[in-house]
Amino acid sequence: MEEFFSDSSQWWDNRTNKRNPTLPDLRHRSSAEKALWIDSRFHPPLVHVRVAVMVQGQEQGQSGFTTPEISRNVVRVEQLWQEFFLDPSQWWDTRFIKKNPKYPDFEHKSTHEGLWIEGWLNPPWVKAKVATMALGRVQSGSELRSGVPDSLGKGVNVRKLCQEGRLKEALHMVELMVQQNVQAPIKAYACLLKDCARRRALVEGKRLHSFIVQQGLHSNIFLKNTLVNMYAKCGSVLDARQVFDSMPEHNVFSWTTIISAYANHGQGEEAINLFKQMQQTGIQPNKVTFIVVLKACARIPALEEGKKFHLDIVKSGFESDVIIGSTLVDMYAKCGCVEDARQVFNNMHERDVVSWTALIAGYAQQGLGKDALDLYEQMKQDGLQPNIVTYVVLLKACASIVALEQGKHLHLDIIKSCLESDVIVGSTLVDMYAKCGRIEDAREVFNNMHERNVVSWNAMIAGYAQQGLGKEALTLLEQMQREGTKPDEVTYLSVLSACSHSGLVDKGQHLFDCMCKEDDVIPTIDHYACMVDLLGRAGYLADAEDFISKMPIQPNALVWMTLLGAARNHGHLEIGRRAFDSVVKLQPEDAAPYVLLSNIYAAAGWSDEVAKITKEMNDAGVKKMPGCTWFEAGRQVHDFVVGDASHPQS
Repeated sequence: MEEFFSDSSQWWDNRTNKRNPTLPDLRHRSSAEKALWIDSRFHPPLVHVRVAVMVQGQEQGQSGFTTPEISRNVVRVEQLWQEFFLDPSQWWDTRFIKKNPKYPDFEHKSTHEGLWIEGWLNPPWVKAKVATMALGRVQSGSELRSGVPDSLGKGVNVRKLCQEGRLKEALHMVELMVQQNVQAPIKAYACLLKDCARRRALVEGKRLHSFIVQQGLHSNIFLKNTLVNMYAKCGSVLDARQVFDSMPEHNVFSWTTIISAYANHGQGEEAINLFKQMQQTGIQPNKVTFIVVLKACARIPALEEGKKFHLDIVKSGFESDVIIGSTLVDMYAKCGCVEDARQVFNNMHERDVVSWTALIAGYAQQGLGKDALDLYEQMKQDGLQPNIVTYVVLLKACASIVALEQGKHLHLDIIKSCLESDVIVGSTLVDMYAKCGRIEDAREVFNNMHERNVVSWNAMIAGYAQQGLGKEALTLLEQMQREGTKPDEVTYLSVLSACSHSGLVDKGQHLFDCMCKEDDVIPTIDHYACMVDLLGRAGYLADAEDFISKMPIQPNALVWMTLLGAARNHGHLEIGRRAFDSVVKLQPEDAAPYVLLSNIYAAAGWSDEVAKITKEMNDAGVKKMPGCTWFEAGRQVHDFVVGDASHPQS
């Protein structure tokens, strides 16, 4: 086009003579391969208007464009500039971030019409007026293509855009620098990568990674560490590992970041292996590294590895740190060693609410709930204020041992702490009251919640299910769906249980179908066990057994135990025996199936078979655990075991 406009006499104008619209509008007189199409999308804007006013079009007395069209364009451009100066806030200033110099300098935010400062249809007063505005220095088209503002080169604008949450604009700015071979500052890249990590913006992060490679910064250890962190936070552990493995050297931050990536994505074994590799290289773990690997041990759980790392912590002198101490308490508790957790807790020079909560949670998780509540009283005596996690753990402990009075006192403490409006606390309160048999109180808490999520709905529906109130559970499910909360796998587990306890077989089967087809919830083994319970409880034992045989996944001991329980309730010897055989194969150390089958034979008067089952159980070395229960008197919880007369009021 530049050749054409510099000397149009060297070109034939074929617009009026061509028979085929695919033929060119303009062809070079001496070089036939040179051809142009005026309406090509690859041309700069308004090319067709410039061609229309050329003299060579008049040579043939024809023009594809008329004078009124040109006039309308000129008028419209002037109108747009007037709108621009009237309210510049409605326009994007794209001069420093546009990818192509042919793109407009200003673009309207809603109509997307463009304006060019050097546009040849502009009124003569435009450029001078733009120069007087606080929009930055007005540059010519050639300056735009050849240079970048100093502030851009220093990365100031990039970091400013990041701080303002304008990630895409910041990326455009960096891309412009890359295209013009201007070195983007390392701090600007780090700022953008951290913003991508915070937003979980993997696509933008990968784009930045490509810019870093293009600019030859891929060997910088600081940026490499930031890239590993970005990929890890965005959930792409494989990309994080590739960057880590490509690093010529690693520091403690590199190792900690990749170990954390694996630990946070459920790959604790690999996190532990990487920690050991780091130690073999001679790099000493810091406090954060130890915390990350201890959390990995807690999740697996990996007690022996945790004990070894505990020794390393002692050697490194970190044992007195309160965060390390709290993490050790949590690790031992989650690995089932509450006594070791208590010993670490007792040896801590300083304890905070996290330390207390970790130990309380440990006792609650191990069933010992009474001890968890006792610790709470000690914690208050030490003057520490529980946090949300503490209250949630304690409420679950109350629910597990049906300690209603303790739960009520916790509720009062929660109100005093102004935490009742928290959706997690509210949901846990609903669960506690429901499991303690106070369904009306649970519903009152539920109704008073300012915010509800799927967990809140599930807690209330499960409460109705546990009390055998199937119709109420189903009504609440319908309300949940009307209010826009989508049921999940836990919701369906609760409503199927409600149908089972209420004898609503047809409704339960319908819900099971809806779960798969309408809400895209994939049934788990627990859902299948619920369906077996639904059929078995209603007396359809043959249908329940047939359902098990057609399951797409392998039935586990829970499924067969459910069928065995139904056989016991309905006195079905044959199905009971088949279910018993399947359970024992999967769970030979469990005494429950022996007891249930023995009950079936005893109810049928088959004393000889009862004796055989007892002998089988003894020969297999299976022992029945003694029954235990809890009793709440006032605010004190008393626990009893069968045959134990040690309690003064036994």
